[in-house]
Amino acid sequence: MTPLRAALIDMYNGESNRGIPMLKNILHRYAGELSYDHFDVRAKTEIPDLSYDIYIFSGGPGDPLESGGQWQAPFFELIGQLWQHNQETEEPEAKKHCFFICHSFQMACHYFNLGTVTQRYKMSFGTYPVHKTHTGKEEPLFEGLSDPFYIADFRRYQVVTPNKARLKEMDATILCLEKLRPHVHFERAIMAIRFSPEMIGTQFHPEADPEGLLNYFMEPERRESIVDEHGEARYSRMIHDLGHPQKIKHTFDTLMPGFLDHAIRELTEFVSSEL
Repeated sequence: MTPLRAALIDMYNGESNRGIPMLKNILHRYAGELSYDHFDVRAKTEIPDLSYDIYIFSGGPGDPLESGGQWQAPFFELIGQLWQHNQETEEPEAKKHCFFICHSFQMACHYFNLGTVTQRYKMSFGTYPVHKTHTGKEEPLFEGLSDPFYIADFRRYQVVTPNKARLKEMDATILCLEKLRPHVHFERAIMAIRFSPEMIGTQFHPEADPEGLLNYFMEPERRESIVDEHGEARYSRMIHDLGHPQKIKHTFDTLMPGFLDHAIRELTEFVSSEL
């Protein structure tokens, strides 16, 4: 059987990051079942076609609503084509499975008109609890995660004010919300959406490898920079959470592997039964 193909869609605009290396490490675990190609969208205007089985859209820096890039029109066109393909395709093994992360999640929500993308009053940087919605408690991908469960969250933007009519029209569901903050009067951000049976996205970083991040953030220069910008208390809490087996590690071990396992099973189960 021909291995499945994945498109790793890099939205980091050429900036140094941990997201793409961590996603590549996850994909390497599936080398026997899955090959992948890397597309540098914002820096090189590399856009995959519809020949791939699985599409992973990364996080990235900057304003998700910025305009002027040559890559933007074909990027949004790809999202529309993937959605339309799945709507028109009945065979499970021919569907396209997609995961949108952080920056890409914000852009997908904007494209589908599911909420409002705004700048946060203050950057979210570190490890935080998120709370499942009623639908999120029934989401198979979240099975085994506590409520709340812990995430790695690094963002200056957010998706708020859900468009309930549009969610209903698409049959999309909100899966979890930002942590409770009773001391402030800000709307809680949407932290994950199930767009369709094959398409899901998270505002946070499910690919965040706690061991890799721990080493990364403990580098002296990086530690000093984080403490200067975000404070000693937040830095210490993040380091503690990265080393806790039931916090970020549990999320890391659950979400991306769960998505890939499910996608591979859906894409191959029918074909295998016919052989």
